Amino acid sequence: MNGNATFRHHDTAVLSVTAVDAPVVKTSDEFDEIIGESYTRNALRPGMLAKLAGITERRWWREDQNFVDGAVEAARAALEQAQVDPAKVGLLVNTSVSREHLEPSIAVSVHKNLGLPTSCLNFDITNACLGFVNAMQLAATMIDGGQIDYALIVCGEGSRTPQERTLARLSSPDATADDITSQFATLTLGSGAAAMLLGRASEHPEGHRVVGGVTRAATQHHELCVGDFTEMRTDAQGLLVAGMDLAKELWQDAADDFDWSDMDRYIVHQVSKVHTSRTAQALGLDPSRIPLTFPTYGNVGPAAVAITLAKEVDSLNEGDRVLMMGIGSGLNMTCVEIDW
Repeated sequence: MNGNATFRHHDTAVLSVTAVDAPVVKTSDEFDEIIGESYTRNALRPGMLAKLAGITERRWWREDQNFVDGAVEAARAALEQAQVDPAKVGLLVNTSVSREHLEPSIAVSVHKNLGLPTSCLNFDITNACLGFVNAMQLAATMIDGGQIDYALIVCGEGSRTPQERTLARLSSPDATADDITSQFATLTLGSGAAAMLLGRASEHPEGHRVVGGVTRAATQHHELCVGDFTEMRTDAQGLLVAGMDLAKELWQDAADDFDWSDMDRYIVHQVSKVHTSRTAQALGLDPSRIPLTFPTYGNVGPAAVAITLAKEVDSLNEGDRVLMMGIGSGLNMTCVEIDW
């Protein structure tokens, strides 16, 4: 295995991880009702979102909110929980897929709203649903290298606009069965926000040490899931097969450096019931150690792994081994181990 794909961290710890729920709950039954006539006309059965994907609800921000508001709220909570002065933050990375414009970065809005110092490096990392885990690796490398003392990673996602537009298309009289199946993934998305504060482990014995991990790419599959400002089109079966192949290859390569066969928690990127069960089966994971948020939150993009971890914090004990498993369209996958 290429050594560049294996990484270990020496002095970085997770000091806090927070999640913010978008307040408006939208059920899959509501979505089915909107596109019901298209289901009937195309000889399709409603209920795929709940029965196939296992998603019964997802959330939207209110009309007077957006995903940046959520990211800022989550970041403030992360700083407060860790009791770290914002003036000490040396790096802010936003990992949101959602954006209202191409330039400037979303990070600048979050930086401004948090009142972070002018010395705080800030930018976006966009790598589909893998962005948050990528940012953890980058931030930990900078902390280990002595360049910064604290790094703040944020992600806010908003699914309301693409879902409203997709529902309008799929409920139109000319919507075809292919339209419904190819745009199905858009309706599995959810809104929410998360943040994580990383710091120097040697200065924060109460923190949770970032051990290291493995990353691997399979970019020959970059056309299987493509999203823009209005929709996401996927080859669901092709994406599932390619994703499982990538996961198994990474897992086999990682075995020389890491033993992840008996982790206390597997924080898997939240996509669907099928994806989660197939991941557990392919890698031999105990399903009871895989906490689920997708049934009521949907796929909240790169924020999903951090949201899931944040909701597990109260049930984790000192010494628990946690594996964050991120995968993003493209395809790319990274696993990061945390010693809780």
